Amino acid sequence: MPGLTHEMMTNNLETYYFVYVLLSLKDGKKYTGYTINLSSRFEAHQKGKVTSTKHRRPLELIYFEGCLSQEDALKREKYLKTHYGKMYLGNRLKSYLSCEINKDFTGRIGQVENRNTHEY
Repeated sequence: MPGLTHEMMTNNLETYYFVYVLLSLKDGKKYTGYTINLSSRFEAHQKGKVTSTKHRRPLELIYFEGCLSQEDALKREKYLKTHYGKMYLGNRLKSYLSCEINKDFTGRIGQVENRNTHEY
């Protein structure tokens, strides 16, 4: 495999296509997409301008990859939406997701305990 060239190392981020995964802090579900401008696309999601996520806000960007071609980004997005792609992301984000699950689980325990507390 050839080494990195100066051109590859100094490539402007605008020439990348980004595949990204968002986590809904409202329902805990993930959304996978791709874009050429990650920051403006994330901002559009956050402002409710994207139909598929506008009712799932707030959202957190939990993962992204950069591809040099749109075709590669589309293939990667499609793969990450498959069963095996979801397994890959689960393994790739294991530490992060286990922290999120623990936070959610702790919060739910607190909610259950508060509901089950009775004054006599």
